[in-house]
Amino acid sequence: MHKWATLTADHRGLPFVIIDKRAARIWIYDRHGRLVESSPVLLGSAIGDGSVPGIGLRPLSQIRPEERTTPAGRFFLEAGHNTAGESIFWIDYEAAVSLHRVRSGRPGDRRLQRLATPSAADNRISYGCVNLPTAVYNRSIHPLFLPRGGYAYVLPEVVDMRRAFPTLTPLVPPAPGPHHTAP
Repeated sequence: MHKWATLTADHRGLPFVIIDKRAARIWIYDRHGRLVESSPVLLGSAIGDGSVPGIGLRPLSQIRPEERTTPAGRFFLEAGHNTAGESIFWIDYEAAVSLHRVRSGRPGDRRLQRLATPSAADNRISYGCVNLPTAVYNRSIHPLFLPRGGYAYVLPEVVDMRRAFPTLTPLVPPAPGPHHTAP
């Protein structure tokens, strides 16, 4: 994804992140496509690549466990604030999915501990938002994305890459097969 985004200039000269839901990891790139930092993240507790229509209008208490997905695809990250006034970057405003600093949550959530484990298996805890360690957000996300925004490429875990990224094209044409002749 990084190579495609930079070679095609799909990121439009803005910083971007790649979020791998299977690995529960984020890679943060500057506007030139240079890696700035990588970190584990917390993701939506449910497996899936889409958001339920209208989910962003519902209170958290009305969101069922199977609806707590982090959507896959290409999103423009836009600076904003949550209801508590904290700085966030919207991944999908209509679905109320954002990229933000990890919050401790309920004691049983163990969010900070989950980020520190070597396994991605325990990083599924949010309602769909992508939670980063506070230091990573403050050091890399906030300063890079605040001035003009940027892009998030959230890799799918269930659907095909082409469905999640309809504009994704091969960087090299396929080799001629037995039914094709070279021009």
